[in-house]
Amino acid sequence: MLSAVFAAFLGGLILNAMPCVFPIISLKALGLVRHVHHRRQARVEGLAFLAGVVLTMLALGGMLLAIRAAGVAAGWGFQLQSPLVVALLALVMLAAALNLFGVFEVGLAAQRLGGAAPDRAGPLGAALTGALAIVVATPCSAPFMAGALGYALVQPAAQAMVVFGALALGFAAPFTLLAWAPGLARVLPRPGPWMATFKQVLAFPMLGAAAWLAWVLALQAGDGALGSLLGAAVAVGFAAWLHGRAQRRQLLGMRHWSLSAMAGLVVLALALPLGSLPRTTATPATTEVARGTWSPQAVAAERGKGHPIFVNFTAAWCVTCQVNERVALSQDAVKQAMARTGTHYLIADSTQFNADVDDAINQFGQGGLPLYVLYPADGGEPQVLPQVLTVTTVVAALERAAASH
Repeated sequence: MLSAVFAAFLGGLILNAMPCVFPIISLKALGLVRHVHHRRQARVEGLAFLAGVVLTMLALGGMLLAIRAAGVAAGWGFQLQSPLVVALLALVMLAAALNLFGVFEVGLAAQRLGGAAPDRAGPLGAALTGALAIVVATPCSAPFMAGALGYALVQPAAQAMVVFGALALGFAAPFTLLAWAPGLARVLPRPGPWMATFKQVLAFPMLGAAAWLAWVLALQAGDGALGSLLGAAVAVGFAAWLHGRAQRRQLLGMRHWSLSAMAGLVVLALALPLGSLPRTTATPATTEVARGTWSPQAVAAERGKGHPIFVNFTAAWCVTCQVNERVALSQDAVKQAMARTGTHYLIADSTQFNADVDDAINQFGQGGLPLYVLYPADGGEPQVLPQVLTVTTVVAALERAAASH
């Protein structure tokens, strides 16, 4: 139990360095710079960020455990198997980008447009930043995370929630501790006009995240779903513009309720394009490597043929999976090693929910993606490869698996 808690905490720390959370973490860093000379405010926001991270992680963990208790196999990032969730998250990223561009402000932060009450929205904003950071972190998996989550998912609920809590604490620890650091003012740059420019620069990673999620949705549910998302994106942009105009009219003491009501109606109208999301799944993109579709039967049929079997458990929404594909699995050295060793390459796609795939992930004691399993040529016990792959790691594993025959 203690080793799983420690692994979860360490995995949470490393998760801060993953590409999924860079835009959100950058926002939190900007918040710390804003309050660098206001120690009390910085500490309050640090605790609010911690609370947002922990509560959201526990909520996701509770949902995951409840789903599994109902007999449905699920793992880390399970919510991204739903096209609707992917579409909603893409729209959240778009709205965040529009907020950073200054199209509208969130809640009481709108008062900053007129220079009043500059800090009143700080704790709420920090808590929401923490919550959003956890949501957008789910496509990524860090070292030590999979084993810890795999352990948690087969434990009683109370013990599992302790592991999820440790993961959240590890994730929130760097910025919470930094907010309380007495030497913060000496480390961070001074606030100034550059912050307004930097805030707008941060909008572009948000737009990049929205574009990536749109790509995931197209792989999950086809071009029709992508068209629905684009229509919803136009509606979000229009609603944000209306809301921003309403906020500015309010600051000038002018009537604004009609614009606010129109913005609300536009947001409600999003149910129309999102409700029409098709349920069909597009064929995932392939590389030059010949590959087959994984199934328990496919593995059983190949195991007696005297060659290695490499199973890639992946998903379009799994950022770590896509990075491994680019830096290792699609490289010529790996392709040549697979051809040289006669390795049979199978893809277990979890872009949309697949009970067989999720069951297999659980059987290997992993809490989520990515997962790489290599069956040796002699029919021995399969080997689970590291979650972060290199060309050298994969080639060496393939050669060992082939030499065992």
